[in-house]
Amino acid sequence: MTSSAPLAIDVHGLRKSFGTRAVVQGLDLRVAKGQICGFLGANGSGKTTTLRMLCGLLTPDAGEGTCLGLDVRKDAPRIRRRVGYMTQRFSFYEDLTVQENLDFVARLYELPDRERRIDAVLQRAGLTDRRTQLAGELSGGWKQRLALAACVLHEPELLLLDEPTAGVDPKARREFWDLIHVLATEGITVLVSTHYMDEAERCHRIVYLSGGKLVVEGSAAQVIARSGLITFVGTGEELTEAATELEHAPGVESVAMFGQTLRVCGTHRDALEQALRPWRSRPDQTWAEEPASLEDVFIHLLSDRRFAG
Repeated sequence: MTSSAPLAIDVHGLRKSFGTRAVVQGLDLRVAKGQICGFLGANGSGKTTTLRMLCGLLTPDAGEGTCLGLDVRKDAPRIRRRVGYMTQRFSFYEDLTVQENLDFVARLYELPDRERRIDAVLQRAGLTDRRTQLAGELSGGWKQRLALAACVLHEPELLLLDEPTAGVDPKARREFWDLIHVLATEGITVLVSTHYMDEAERCHRIVYLSGGKLVVEGSAAQVIARSGLITFVGTGEELTEAATELEHAPGVESVAMFGQTLRVCGTHRDALEQALRPWRSRPDQTWAEEPASLEDVFIHLLSDRRFAG
């Protein structure tokens, strides 16, 4: 993101606590207009709370900034009318049809020409043939399409999506993300939280939160490069035993099984190679160095005690 890029989100020092629990701690976040920004982090890292502050549902305890040029503390009602917020859980009426739910949303926003708008968004979301189906009868993927359709019905400038594809099958996830990219080409800014690394890689930029603080940001390639991770991948016999032994070995910072392979990462080459030496000499195992993946970086950050709080 260049310094001259117009910003949809520009906040500094955001803080939010619930009782004695500090959830967001001095967060700075800038997202350019028209950008798809992936919001990563472990459960409890402050992603949902941040999204709710940005869309005006929560007031920050401290900090300042703007969302769509409006003050996040003073202009919450105006922000809500220009933002589409999709919650983690399906939040529409299951005993109403798809069309009835959208009509309800259109009335809340006091939209003119409701029928035309609803017809257009049904077509865009691929829901035209399901307009008379009860929302409660939809599969998870179709429910997410309905939720997204409701989010864009009032033509927002910014979408805040909170784990929108959790529990959705891979085909539905891909179709959902294809639609997100179409919306971005039309100038809509998207801030989306996700635990799926293939989704994070589809974002123009990603930010990683831990303990309510921004830990790392940039494109997927930049985040991987800055991690300094060295990754060795092992195949063969007794990989479970190797994983158990290597997990606590000096120089090894993360160990993860992926199917029939074992990925071992560290940031100090000599120490990592020393830890792997007994396993690399085994005739029933094959080890090779590979470029780190975004998944490796994510697991590394989750395992790093500096960022686990």
